[in-house]
This record gives sequence, structure tokens and C-alpha cells, in this order.
Amino acid sequence: MKKKQVKNTVVGKEDIEVLERAKRRQFSASYKLKIVQEADSLSGTGEVGSLLRREGLYASQLTQWRKLRDAGALSGLSKKKRGPKVVKPNPLAEELETMRRENRRLLKKLEKAEMLIDLQKKVAALLEEDDADESNGSA
Repeated sequence: MKKKQVKNTVVGKEDIEVLERAKRRQFSASYKLKIVQEADSLSGTGEVGSLLRREGLYASQLTQWRKLRDAGALSGLSKKKRGPKVVKPNPLAEELETMRRENRRLLKKLEKAEMLIDLQKKVAALLEEDDADESNGSA
């Protein structure tokens, strides 16, 4: 880790040493596979430990990478895309949406037409009553 020297603002105090925050290392799938294969090829006592020290790795990482390799070879070691899975759009979805919109439009039109028919019936009934009143009153 890199060290930064920070001056203290109080007179008489010594400099305070602040360490930079370490960044998490990410290993590629090919690197993981190379290390696992190299570790598997070693047979002598302490050779795997020296490999891990040379590469700056932990034994637990090697164990995990071996499990991933055994579970699915390189595909188990490749980076997995995070986040929600991308869903391929259904080719009929757009057509379905247009049909639904047209259906809503036609239902509104039908509702207006039914209201007009009801209104015409009421007007016709009123006119019949008015004609009946006029014919009864003049006779």
C-alpha cells in the first residue's frame, strides 16, 4: 500500500501517516485457470505455497477457483454479468399492444354509440308522449 504524509495543523504534533485505501483485485478467467493448472502441475513440498506467495494469493482463492473449474471449467471462472437479466422482447408483444389500444378505442366508440341510442330512444318516447297528449287534447 502507498503511504501518504499528512501535515498536522497543530503545532508540535508529529506527522500522521495515512494509508491509501486498498483496491479490490479482480482476476480474469484465463489468469485463474492458468494459476489452477500451474498449481496442479506442482508436486514438490511447498511449491504450491511458493506459487501463492509469488502471485500474492491465498490458499482459499486457489481452492475456490478449483471448485469453480470442476463445476464448469472456464465458464465457471468467467465473470458473470451483474444485475437483472436482459429479457428478449416477444415479437408478438408489439402487435398485442396495438390490438389492445385499438380494442380500448373501439370500446369507447361503442359506449358513445350506446349512449346515443339510449338518448334517441328517450327522445322518441318523449315525442310519442307529446304527440299522444296533443291528439288527446284536440279531440
